[in-house]
Formats: sequence, structure tokens, C-alpha cells
Amino acid sequence: MKIIEQIGLKALRGIDPERAHHMGLLALRAGLAPLPGLVTSQRLRCTVAGLHLSNPVGLAAGFDKNAVALSPLSRAGFGFIEVGAATPRPQVGNPRPRLFRLPEDQGVINRFGFNNEGMEAIGVRLANRPRDAVIGLNLGANKDSPDRAEDFVRVLSHCGPHLDFATVNVSSPNTEKLRDLQGAEALTALLKGVTEARGWLPKPIPIFLKIAPDLSLEELQDVAGVALSSGIDGVIATNTTLSRDGLHSAHASEAGGLSGQPLFDKSTRVLAQLYRLTNGQIPLIGVGGIASPEQAFEKIRAGASAVQLYSALAYKGLSLAADIARGLDRLLEQNGFDNVAQATGTGNGDWA
Repeated sequence: MKIIEQIGLKALRGIDPERAHHMGLLALRAGLAPLPGLVTSQRLRCTVAGLHLSNPVGLAAGFDKNAVALSPLSRAGFGFIEVGAATPRPQVGNPRPRLFRLPEDQGVINRFGFNNEGMEAIGVRLANRPRDAVIGLNLGANKDSPDRAEDFVRVLSHCGPHLDFATVNVSSPNTEKLRDLQGAEALTALLKGVTEARGWLPKPIPIFLKIAPDLSLEELQDVAGVALSSGIDGVIATNTTLSRDGLHSAHASEAGGLSGQPLFDKSTRVLAQLYRLTNGQIPLIGVGGIASPEQAFEKIRAGASAVQLYSALAYKGLSLAADIARGLDRLLEQNGFDNVAQATGTGNGDWA
């Protein structure tokens, strides 16, 4: 981390977290953040669900909800970028405060509630996106929608022509009853509509499903079965958790989804179980608590074909993405792997 980044992070920690995040995006767009550009190597280059990635370290949804910083993010060292979530209509989300730092735990709690400017505004920005990056959109549903499954289809139909991939997000804990869509019957119907809508696009794109870390083994078995039979291209494991086990920070009791370091073990166990339940037949993206190359490597060994991060950026800065990619390259070499795919699942038994 460069000195200017350290100074910026220290200043941002002194103000309200949501305002700090907004200011960080402004600084990024103004060119004030260090941007390393392309980070890649023969070992890091990989193909996941047909997406050709320069490295397997992605930006998770939520950092750039409204796709306002696509150009600088495309030069920030990530192998792929996911923006959103986007809903059909603009949505203010839940009342503030709704974002809380947990510094003693290196975690974050949010209860945003899919606040975003809506698919039309986001679609305009995606239409003018950088063409040398891999960019996806997290699909969401409006809180007051009478048909949330139809919302996912609407957003995909509108924004899909400008995307490299899309993610069906049924795992946010901050929209009432959204997680009910993870049940086998509801999920099958939802994904059927989304995959049909993909067929209407000028160029079909990979569809991922993002799941919660709080699923029981039986529920995870249902997800695995639906994922394998529905025609989707991968699963993102996982979103934030409702668990508060072992926390020490002042805001630990706040409602919302917990992310960051406290989520690492829980999300990695779910990832490893899902890899085993699907027999490695479908790509998995590992998310939750990644803040170092070693943790990214553990996710891959547990069963991930690629990883995403977000919360750790609040503590370690945007340069973390490039640092993790370079460190992952070294770890692959040290452990005798020629590429990411060779390492995927090799440590599954340590977690499943």
C-alpha cells in the first residue's frame, strides 16, 4: 500500500462509513487512487464459465452499485468486476445509518436494502463501459415488487446486451423474504425464467447464482441439484451472513449482513461443501473474508475457480486486489501449480 493510499484510508475512517464509501468512489473517478493496470501471468490467466480472465481475483457486487466507476476499476488490477445490484426501478433502500465498521473484527455490517438508481440509469453507463474488461451485473428485485422473479428477468433483458455475465442475487438478507427464493421449487422457476431471458439476448452470457452462507446441508443439497439442472453457469458462494458468532466490535449487534474476516471460515466451508455436492462439475466463485493471497489460495483449494473481494478494501485499500493477484501467482508457483485450475479443489477435504 502506497503512502497516499494509507493517508486516504486513515482520513476516510474518521467519517461515516457510507459517506466515506461515496467519497472513495469520487476519489477513484478523479484519478486519486493508485491503479496498477493489468495484473496477469501464465499461471493467473484462466477461463471460468467461458469468461477469459487475466487473473482470478474479482471485485464483488456492492462496491460500485450504480456502475459509476467502471473505467478506473477496469485498471485496478481485478480480473473481473461485478457491479450492482440493479433493480428495475430506482430504490432508496433502508433508512440510514445502514453501514457499520467492525474494526476489532475486520468486518462490516450492512443493511442497504438494494439501494440503487435503477436499471435504466445503470444500463446507460454499462452501454459506455470499457471494452477491455470483464464486467458483470448483480441482478436484484424491488422491495415492493409483486413478482420478484420477473424483476430479475427485466433487469437482465434491459442490461444484458452490455454485460459479460450476470448474477442472480437471491441471498441478500436485507430484502424481506428474498432468501425464500433459494428453496428448490422457487429457485428452479426463477432460474428457468432468467435462462430463457438470456436466450433473447444478442449474445448469450454466463449466469451465476449467488447464495447465502446460512443454508443448512439439506438446503445446500437443493441448491446444488438446481444449479446442475437449471442451465446456469456457476455459483457465487457466498453473500453476507446473519450470524454474529465471536464478534467483539461495538456495532456487532446491528441488524444486517456481516462480511469481512468473520465470514471467511463459514463461507469457505459452504464453498467446499458445494464443490463436493456438485462433484466439481460447475464453476464456483469464492467470496467472503478474503484479505490476503493466502486466503484467496485457500478458497481456490477449497473448490473455487475464481474469487471476489470487497469488505477488505475498506481496511487495506484498493491496491489489495493487485497485491492478492501477485501473491496468488507466487503461491501457485511455490506449490507446483501451472495454473489456477490445477489448484482448484486440491484442499477440499480440509474444509468440507
